[in-house]
Amino acid sequence: MIDAESFAGRLLAWFDVSGRHDLPWQHPRTPYRVWLSEVMLQQTQVRVVIPYFERFVEAMPSVRALAQAPLDDVLALWAGLGYYARARNLHAAARACVERHDGDLPRDLDALMALPGIGRSTAGAILSQAWGDRFPILDGNVKRVLARLHGVEGWPGLPAIEKRMWSIAESQLPDARMADYTQAQMDFGATLCTRADPACVLCPMQSRCVALRAGRVDELPTPKPGKPLPERSALMLWIEDIEGRVLLQRRPATGIWGSLWSFPEHADHDAARAWFAEHIAADYDHAETLAPVAHGFTHYRLQIQPLRWRDTRPPATSLLSTSLQSTSDNGDLRWIPRDALAALGLPAPIRKLLDAPL
Repeated sequence: MIDAESFAGRLLAWFDVSGRHDLPWQHPRTPYRVWLSEVMLQQTQVRVVIPYFERFVEAMPSVRALAQAPLDDVLALWAGLGYYARARNLHAAARACVERHDGDLPRDLDALMALPGIGRSTAGAILSQAWGDRFPILDGNVKRVLARLHGVEGWPGLPAIEKRMWSIAESQLPDARMADYTQAQMDFGATLCTRADPACVLCPMQSRCVALRAGRVDELPTPKPGKPLPERSALMLWIEDIEGRVLLQRRPATGIWGSLWSFPEHADHDAARAWFAEHIAADYDHAETLAPVAHGFTHYRLQIQPLRWRDTRPPATSLLSTSLQSTSDNGDLRWIPRDALAALGLPAPIRKLLDAPL
């Protein structure tokens, strides 16, 4: 039995009426589908994730299928969701599951946390939802609810504050219905106890909420000390050959847009001009200067200046000229026919440029 007056009891009663019961990863609720949904939902809203999730599980329906897929295929399915380290970690973790756990996700907290990209909260979400095991979670929604309900002061990213929240989260666990309870926590924070304009008049916890009694709902959780985001700029070289193919360059495995294919990028015109002269038989100064594109990341804002050349070719003296005229991989550069672009993982602003009317 779950005490109807406990936090868990009140939350589950709310969930039965107002929670989300028809999410695609709930039917069926397998360890793989739960894991994939939890990774996709990090920093991303449910409405955005649903179509990505459905396409992903259709293409890669199991841990083994994901492990066997080329990274390019994984990144292509992920393109547009952002935070691409999640996709690379997902792929690496699937391969580790095949190597260490016979192609299954392990039903063990420490073993799950040993896999790339799985922290304590994600591991708890997998265990509680896939197997009904009694583990807490502490994602952003849960932190917000706990900070308000218990009047927890201090930015939740601080180790001491996070440790206190883990203790509270563990103390509130019910003895049953763990899958529903975990989903209820996420739904409650996402739809009722929201960051802005929470629906306090509808809240089943209002009589217990420290923040509501003190008139501090808008103040808690304590925000992270802020500072202006730095600005960066980059030249992106949009180069097409006489057959209409686009020259793309694979980005490094680490850093922004890791392992995705993008336009060659340079910090300034001197560096861009030198690279261009080595690889392309065209006049650098004849580029079309397109409208700048602004793109925001967590830690900075990027101002992209696209420069476009059409009907180019590699210089006759280039060592890359023969292989670059095929679609085979040549180091980090590749000429891609337009009808093959959809199969590659491309950063969102690059795909937007390429998809614009010619």
